[in-house]
Amino acid sequence: MEEEVFLTIFQKVLVLTMEMCAPVLITSIVVGLLISIVQSVTQIQESTLTFVPKIFACILALIVCMPWMLNVFVSRTNELFDYMRTFIG
Repeated sequence: MEEEVFLTIFQKVLVLTMEMCAPVLITSIVVGLLISIVQSVTQIQESTLTFVPKIFACILALIVCMPWMLNVFVSRTNELFDYMRTFIG
């Protein structure tokens, strides 16, 4: 029974981590793809050209998604503590 509890908690933490990282990673992928298309069309092959727009886009995605991320994190953490409380007490 202890292994099942540990694996369930670990699975919930991994899903939460992926859910929290998804907006920033998707934004980074989309911006990188758009910059790569622009680089191939204009034949500018500068490796540092993708870095700055990705950073700004990721910061913007964090600012926009932070209320949602905080809400999801707090609710899932409360669920996780309630789940652990049922097995401890």
